[in-house]
Amino acid sequence: MLEEQLTAPAVETVPAAEAQPVAVAQPDRHLRILNSWIRDLLFSIAISLFIILFVYQPVKVEGGSMEPGLHDQERIFINKLAYRLEDIQRGDIVVFHYPRDPSKSFIKRVVGLPGDRVRVFGGHVYLNGKLTPEPYVPEEYLDSRAFPEVKVPADTYYVLGDHRSMSDDSRDFGPVQRSLIYGKAVFGYWPMEKVGVLH
Repeated sequence: MLEEQLTAPAVETVPAAEAQPVAVAQPDRHLRILNSWIRDLLFSIAISLFIILFVYQPVKVEGGSMEPGLHDQERIFINKLAYRLEDIQRGDIVVFHYPRDPSKSFIKRVVGLPGDRVRVFGGHVYLNGKLTPEPYVPEEYLDSRAFPEVKVPADTYYVLGDHRSMSDDSRDFGPVQRSLIYGKAVFGYWPMEKVGVLH
């Protein structure tokens, strides 16, 4: 009996093709820089909006009732968060909704706290029976009017303009409710010669 030997057909071996390097597309450098700028810009805008909405707000002074410290058309920043973290103090310059028309805002200086007895005579403030030094009010800004002593009710503040002879303030509309006060004037930024912390 013949044995058949089966052999696999010869296979021609072909050398493997040499591996060719494939060019990997690199992100465009300019596009990466642009994306970075856009990201930083959006982040800056978000931070700015947060600060403006919840912390600092630019406002324009209208009128001369706070002269000589603040003049008409002067630009300042108010801190809207300040009185959530600290108490209102005598001497603070505050911004509040006008009690007789809450759509309007006024800026004045706090001279009397709840429980204080305040009397204004000739533009000078007598607090709890004693004359209060007010270096920010020059003599020429005083007036000759006299007002009887009042006791500041709870949760209200007695406010006056520094320019006593031309200010509509607590002498006219009474002490201001705490709920109407929404900011503390902290920094002047325009005009440039007035840039600085407010006192």
